[in-house]
Amino acid sequence: MRLRLSFIAVLLCLVAPVARADEGNGLAVTDPGALRALETRGFGLAQLLDPARTTPIPNDALFALPAMTQIRAALDDAFARYLADHQKHQPRVGVGPGHDVQLFDQAMLTSPDARFVLAGVVNRMDRAYVAPDTCGEIRLIYRLTRTAAGTTPPRLPMTLNLVLRAKDPNDMSVTCADLARRWLDSASFTATGAARADRLLKPDGPLATITAAHIDRIETNLQIAHRPKSDTQEFRTDYLQNVFRFDASAKQFRAAPMENQIDRDRLLADTALGRAFRDWLLSPDNLHSFDRGTALIPEKFLATSSLASTPVGFALSALQPEFGLMDGKGKGVFSDRDVVSALERAASQGSALENIRSPAGFARRLNDITCGGCHQIRGIGGFHFPGADTLADQSQGTVPASPHFIGDQPRRRDIVMAMRDGKAADFSRGFSDRPQMRGTNELAGSPLLDGWGATCYRSKQKGVADKSFASWTCAEGLACQQIGADASSAIGMCFVQ
Repeated sequence: MRLRLSFIAVLLCLVAPVARADEGNGLAVTDPGALRALETRGFGLAQLLDPARTTPIPNDALFALPAMTQIRAALDDAFARYLADHQKHQPRVGVGPGHDVQLFDQAMLTSPDARFVLAGVVNRMDRAYVAPDTCGEIRLIYRLTRTAAGTTPPRLPMTLNLVLRAKDPNDMSVTCADLARRWLDSASFTATGAARADRLLKPDGPLATITAAHIDRIETNLQIAHRPKSDTQEFRTDYLQNVFRFDASAKQFRAAPMENQIDRDRLLADTALGRAFRDWLLSPDNLHSFDRGTALIPEKFLATSSLASTPVGFALSALQPEFGLMDGKGKGVFSDRDVVSALERAASQGSALENIRSPAGFARRLNDITCGGCHQIRGIGGFHFPGADTLADQSQGTVPASPHFIGDQPRRRDIVMAMRDGKAADFSRGFSDRPQMRGTNELAGSPLLDGWGATCYRSKQKGVADKSFASWTCAEGLACQQIGADASSAIGMCFVQ
């Protein structure tokens, strides 16, 4: 347990030195003053869901909006199922200290003393491969916050992500290149606070064209339960994740399958479905997209909810979404032989894969392509973008983004620059554990790539190094060392020798 707590401490320490870099590239808004101003100028959650409103509203009024009723019902149902499941094995389940499993206070979701506060704006034009005609996405991140005076802590472990299409495909007045240029130009804005918000909203600013008509979906992520360390249990937190797509005709958000959230239990239970998934994923074109991180798995193989636990460490366990799907003995959906044969077939056709070069690499991609698996890796708890605390004393130095988020910024910026210049963008991405080589020059020697605390590969003394991870090395003076109690894990972290 001491090793696990040390691991958590290392992750939190790594966030601070790298998280300050994200605003300068022009692809995120994290300035607290600017966010406060934007929330009063049409970017509050309530104003976008109901444009007739001019000010933010508390949660009791928010979830009374017709658009939000199905979200509330789905979350209520998820809480009920979680409680019923855990009461079978953990009778001491409830809100607050004194319980073995401490539940999120569900009353906060519809409380008049809480609301979702704008905590960040994130450019995700790197998602244009999903829908090229919308130029990707813009995400408005809202953090659930208590508003009653004297409540501590004011910020609660829940984010609501309002996903917008970056462009209305019917709007011919602006192009993807125009939008990309506007975002990249915003890196040179020197103003802060309300003045920065003004600049972002000017006719040539990156936020000028955004309206409620761009809404695509809502993504929720909340820490549904926390398990403090005790004599009978390990420290753990569970994060509930859901997606709700906007039905424009009904003007309501409806629960939807989560992109690439593989439904492990159903695939393992249904042999025919599992076989269909194997055949689909190992087909040459789909395997190539899977390697690049751009695969879009058909909805029939997906789940509508994810329960991601942290910390999970680097060793294989049932807490990871892909656990059991990949089985070396052929008992899962995929066998080592299936993967080796598919890789050999790809190589013979002249399209050798870049990231997945072994069964272990295939298993790791199965995990990190899911919502839950990605959020288990290099996050701050279960969040990649906790966002700025706009209501706090800024001298406290809050950290808005995780190492995973910061490490992915060079890749995202390269894509936006290509779109600005009218060039073909490379939408591929590496594993969530480790940034792609395209960011080597910018990230070399940092905790994000090969510096102290970076994820690395512990090559075995005997045998051939795994080709999927052989390049995951440490900077000079550091060595890849074991983290946690499982010495069998091939993945470690870079520390002083």
